[in-house]
Amino acid sequence: MDTQKVWFVTGASKGLGLTLVKRLLNEGYSVAATSRNLAELKTAVNSESESFLPLEMDLINENNVAEAIQKTVENFGKIDVIVNNAGYGQLGTLEELTDEESRKNFDTNVFGSLNVIRKAMPYLRAQKSGRIINIASIAGLTGDFAGWGIYCSTKFAVVGFTEALAAEIKEFGLHATVVYPGYFRTNFLTGGSLGTPENEIEEYTAARQLQTVHEKEINGNQPGDPEKAATVLIELASVKNPPVHLMLGSDAFQFAGNKLDALQKEISEFKNLSISTDY
Repeated sequence: MDTQKVWFVTGASKGLGLTLVKRLLNEGYSVAATSRNLAELKTAVNSESESFLPLEMDLINENNVAEAIQKTVENFGKIDVIVNNAGYGQLGTLEELTDEESRKNFDTNVFGSLNVIRKAMPYLRAQKSGRIINIASIAGLTGDFAGWGIYCSTKFAVVGFTEALAAEIKEFGLHATVVYPGYFRTNFLTGGSLGTPENEIEEYTAARQLQTVHEKEINGNQPGDPEKAATVLIELASVKNPPVHLMLGSDAFQFAGNKLDALQKEISEFKNLSISTDY
């Protein structure tokens, strides 16, 4: 593998981002890692290596994002792999969540990644080389989780703009991949990474039950190993012709298969109605 590559990883102070940064540094890569809390990031990574550039970055501040990208290029001379990993979960039915709660989740999970892409692309285009890896979720392919509608919709958005991005940047020799993780044993389901609705409506029993399952039963028992996920992401960055879509985890692979089967069945069942609109 080419350990001369320079990686730029957002949301690097915990979870999959932190695991990836540590693995990259251990394998000799140069890494610019971002977090809203610089002290927390430095403590978590615990590295004094010249290959590690910790950056405090506010994803929703375009100027701040531009500065972080520029500092990375100034420090390492280039930037090769962008990993848009920063994001958080938001529980709550569509009725429960306020406009503010919903927009905040979109700001981080969607518009934050778009800011990074927008500010990094001039450098990548000039190089005519580079990879962009956007971390979505299996919830970006299947949204039938009661109480996860806003979060799912942010991840569906990531899938959509990654598909378009892959088509747009192909002519420059660049690649974009959207990754769909299943359940990995990180702190994603804990308080700091999972928002709950300010105003719960108890009548939504299915949503409350699923919320309890995630907080009390799934948390700590996820099947995915974040160390193995980091290994896959590093390998992905070296694949000559990477996929636009990559499922991550056996559970994600199963969820995807189930969704595709159900979608095909439903589309076929109503075929006559669908095609009845032609002249």
